[in-house]
Amino acid sequence: MPVEPLSDEFDGSALNKDKWNADPAAKGWGWIGRPPGLFQESSIKVADGHMNVTVGKLDEPKVIHGHEFKYHGAIIRSRTPGDVGMYFECRMKANATEMSSTFWLMTPSDSEQKLELDIQECVGRTSDKTDGWGRSWNKIFHSNMIRRPTKDQPEKDQLQGSVPTETKNSERFYVYGAWWKSPREVMFYLDGKYTYSIKPNVDWDVPSHYQMAIETYDWNPVPEDGGLIASGTKEERTTQYDWIRTWKLAE
Repeated sequence: MPVEPLSDEFDGSALNKDKWNADPAAKGWGWIGRPPGLFQESSIKVADGHMNVTVGKLDEPKVIHGHEFKYHGAIIRSRTPGDVGMYFECRMKANATEMSSTFWLMTPSDSEQKLELDIQECVGRTSDKTDGWGRSWNKIFHSNMIRRPTKDQPEKDQLQGSVPTETKNSERFYVYGAWWKSPREVMFYLDGKYTYSIKPNVDWDVPSHYQMAIETYDWNPVPEDGGLIASGTKEERTTQYDWIRTWKLAE
């Protein structure tokens, strides 16, 4: 059965603020982006049945907390958390720039455990300056389960799974999905087909919020001229979410 607070067809003309929060600092999250990419709510538009995040070059660089930002992206978070047993999916077409297109889950900022479940994470464009391990990330279905360091658990744990996609992620829409089957297993799906599983060695059982972050990465540096972030067409610079759907088994 559908989980309505975590599902959206984006049929309206504005973001449904009852379901989503596009303020980077909302509810104590406090993450405004990874320099040089700044999260801005103004990058988000809902139109033609899609939630669109269009990246670009800022009119003027901004220095915030000692960090310089030259480009803009966005982050959208669900107000309601998902939980063990749910199936999460989105139909997304990535932007074609050096920035990312993502679909993931994260425990609340005040949670004692910092658990990150990345269903899909890719970039639109790589170069010879991209770290070697990331040069295929413009044509990939890639997932992570990351336990971030905390006071009680100082070591970071990360488990990954990935397969190449038929085309670059920016060339067509793909459906990225994950079934949080149990605290010790998550099954991942590409275009509705089971692809791989990740089995953490700790219980992964903390309710987590959707996060859709369009950001820059230091391992995929933006060229001095801004690359396609600065020069691409609007379509090339836009990550499109056709829909987000969440399901749980009927009782």
